[in-house]
Amino acid sequence: MSPLLALGLLVAGLCPTVHCVPGGVLDPQNVTPEDLHNETPVDNLGLASSNTDFALSLYKQLASKTPNKNIIFSPLSVSIALAFLSLGAQGSTLTEILEGLKFNLTETPDAEIHRGFQHLLRTLRQPSNELQLSVGNAMFVSEQLRLLEKFTADARALYAAEAFSTNFQDSAAAERLINNYVKNRSRGKIVDLVKDLDPNTAMVLVNYIFLKAKWKTPFDPRDTFKSKFYVSKRRSVKVAMMSLEDVRVPYFRDEALACTLVELQYMNVGSVLFILPDEGRMEAVEAALLPETLRRWTDSLQMRSIDNLYLPKFSISSSYNLEDVLPQLGMREVFTNQADLSGVTGEKNLAISQVVHKTLLDVAEEGTEAAAATGSKIILLSGKIGPLITVRFNRPFLLSIRHKDTKNILFWGKVTNPHQA
Repeated sequence: MSPLLALGLLVAGLCPTVHCVPGGVLDPQNVTPEDLHNETPVDNLGLASSNTDFALSLYKQLASKTPNKNIIFSPLSVSIALAFLSLGAQGSTLTEILEGLKFNLTETPDAEIHRGFQHLLRTLRQPSNELQLSVGNAMFVSEQLRLLEKFTADARALYAAEAFSTNFQDSAAAERLINNYVKNRSRGKIVDLVKDLDPNTAMVLVNYIFLKAKWKTPFDPRDTFKSKFYVSKRRSVKVAMMSLEDVRVPYFRDEALACTLVELQYMNVGSVLFILPDEGRMEAVEAALLPETLRRWTDSLQMRSIDNLYLPKFSISSSYNLEDVLPQLGMREVFTNQADLSGVTGEKNLAISQVVHKTLLDVAEEGTEAAAATGSKIILLSGKIGPLITVRFNRPFLLSIRHKDTKNILFWGKVTNPHQA
């Protein structure tokens, strides 16, 4: 057996909720909406259910390691990257990866899982005037590595993966190549994703997801004011607090878990579900995070008139080395010399050395392009009957950014301190 080579897996996510700007993404297969409907049916809901289960399981692991920190990550980006990696896995290595992604392999064979991700990627790439969403994969392959034709063909057909020949012996040049690729795909927002590359690296797989969207009901920048955000019971920080008055939004008060939910919609097919636990209830809500909890919440949302909604303006980022976390979800073998990634080269000479995930999330009123166009605001004062509803996100809260059509979670996060980068 030849010496074990290092395989890196990098995932990057970016979501600024601001006015979108045009930007292309390489797609080797031009797909029309008609093509999507004419394909063999794919179990989209089954895929979304497994992806949601994985998202919440991964979140709990990350939250347990950094209980008082901001968390933001793209579970979908991680799922796609690991599913892409599993194309080259065999035997128990393959089983661990797919079961770690919460798939039941007795019900869903791996070929169907890959077809599901292929369909999902095509759906996410449908052009939209209001929602700018880019998702993609790339392989940076050592000049000495000879990939199996089946692996490269499947990577291209199922995951639309680009391939780049890379000289890993020149670590600095390889890092520049990969980091410039990610920087370009994230519109300059995510930089230095990879550092300290091992010269023994054989291949680096990259997945990126980039989202820019406009709020369906934008916040008026003139209504943003300085206010307190309670990081803990005794400590607060001053934040820029956005506000909306007399707005109708999906709303649910969960008395059983003592939390309030508000959904803010984007102009097109996305939305953000904000989850505000009562004071001291964050850990209880986190413990109850299961796919069925999310289903109950989304099924219970009803349009309600909110008299006053307050949400901090914030920008948070996170960077994780997931090789320390994924074994807790059952993916162990792929990180050891027992790894079987022979579907990549035909030999058992590859193992994963690192899984790096970096995400940035900006939440703002609407975006600079649209702010100047704000006109005068006229509020109709009506005679209100019944109690006023005020929702004030002035303490730690959770958020879930969902793609409505596919029911997948694009980003998941926890804001414990809007000032914490």
